[in-house]
Amino acid sequence: MTPAEAFAAIPLAAVCCDSNFGREEAHILKEQLVHRSPYRSMTPLAFGELIDGLLHLFRRDHWQELIRQAIPVLTSDQQEVAYGLAVQLVLCDREVKPEEATFLTTLGNELSLPPGRAAQIQEVLALLQRDVLIGETVA
Repeated sequence: MTPAEAFAAIPLAAVCCDSNFGREEAHILKEQLVHRSPYRSMTPLAFGELIDGLLHLFRRDHWQELIRQAIPVLTSDQQEVAYGLAVQLVLCDREVKPEEATFLTTLGNELSLPPGRAAQIQEVLALLQRDVLIGETVA
């Protein structure tokens, strides 16, 4: 697995771990990746093939094996950002299903992050996802 595949595998596994790859999650995944190196220099066809290949691995091996293969390929900084993307994708629909919570816990424990760092990342991204203006009128 290349670093580009490994980095994309983590957030992809996040959106697939509950067996529901929703439109909003797919859109956010694509938007988060295509603005980063090396994905921004890929043709749409090459990017699609990368994602299709990862989806094939996911279907064959499930998310646990996908992240098991991806983690050793990534530096600690890459792991941290990939984890942040995974958390963001899990939270994007403002509903964390039990399968998603299990995924994040397992992933956080497998990564080479300093103690407590995964919890910090989850806390910050949960804060940013809160919809605090519900009921407010638009002027």
